[in-house]
Amino acid sequence: VEFACGIPHLQKGEHSANVGRGIDSHAIMQPLGVCVGITPFNFPAMVPMWMFPIALATGNTFVLKPSEKDPSLALKLAELLKEAGLPDGVFNVIQGDKEAVDVLLTDERVQAVSFVGSTPVAEYIYSVASAHGKRCQALGGAKNHCVVMPDADKEMTLSAIMGAAYGAAGERCMALSVVVAVGEETADALVAGLTAHIAQMRVGPGIHPGPEFDMGPVISAPHQAKILGYIEQGIEQGATLCCDGRHLEVAGHERGFFVGPTLFDRVTPAMSIYQDEMFGPVLCVVRVPDYQSAVDLINRHPYGNGSAIFTQNGNSARQFSEEVQAGMVGINVPIPVPMAFHSFGGWKRSIFGPLNVHGNDGVRFYTRMKTITSRWPTNPLAAPTAEPIAGSFTMPTMG
Repeated sequence: VEFACGIPHLQKGEHSANVGRGIDSHAIMQPLGVCVGITPFNFPAMVPMWMFPIALATGNTFVLKPSEKDPSLALKLAELLKEAGLPDGVFNVIQGDKEAVDVLLTDERVQAVSFVGSTPVAEYIYSVASAHGKRCQALGGAKNHCVVMPDADKEMTLSAIMGAAYGAAGERCMALSVVVAVGEETADALVAGLTAHIAQMRVGPGIHPGPEFDMGPVISAPHQAKILGYIEQGIEQGATLCCDGRHLEVAGHERGFFVGPTLFDRVTPAMSIYQDEMFGPVLCVVRVPDYQSAVDLINRHPYGNGSAIFTQNGNSARQFSEEVQAGMVGINVPIPVPMAFHSFGGWKRSIFGPLNVHGNDGVRFYTRMKTITSRWPTNPLAAPTAEPIAGSFTMPTMG
């Protein structure tokens, strides 16, 4: 919202005087019209606010289609905007599932579509919206890696990994899901430290504010079953299960959708727990012999949302930031989410479309450029003449 408040500066156009004798050119950024946002369950306020503040500030109207799993907060956002004085019809909410989405993707009045969710759905959204002539940014899944070098600060690294992997029960697109340990000693120390930290974690209901619990349940019973299924696959495919979150019970909430913090060691790239986005509190440790093997491993993965490195060596950090194929990179920062005045988005199959959300990319996404070339008589009071103005340019033609 604060970033969007700077729109008078962000939406300034360009001007070139006297490009030909008496001829000026300038460019303006105009709104698109009706824009749509399709958002996920995990951040029902934050993700829509990546979209509609910029869309509205640049002069568009906006239709928000929130996740059917937590639809009510979108209505609260609409109430707040109305209370602030936004005219009726400028910000709109439509509830529903895929049927509602398809109506929005194909309606000729819609000019642009923003989406955040899984990669299969992002690819579908992008293909349908594009086929119907709409501008589209569709942010998909992730498999965020963190490289731990032998010289990394041990306690800082352990604390950062714990928060990044298990915060929000791993249900966020920037959650850390793979730790790449460089060297056997690094891996052994890391696994031992993580195991000790996990043993101290408190899991409970998320309905009570305060520091009583470190992690809550996942969103639904089907999603809980999906995560538990991945844990079973990891065991069957040969990974070492160091911390098992399958049988967690929370007193008074025995039917809750809980999955305890889970840790796998000796994970290989062929395993499904490495390849797929599980979207849960499951962390995989992959062991590699050296820095280059770590970078090569990350760059081979089809997702490229975020990656991080923990090191005290400036050269390793700089080299990693240049070589890794990810849209957002952290150096001793496990979840490298940029502030709103920078743009958020990944690479490869983590995004479909050329522009990221918020930041300058967001302004470009919700506007289109128009260039205007003008010439006015230098002396409008003089008698008209058929002679061309000396020095003016001539447009090339095929004749």
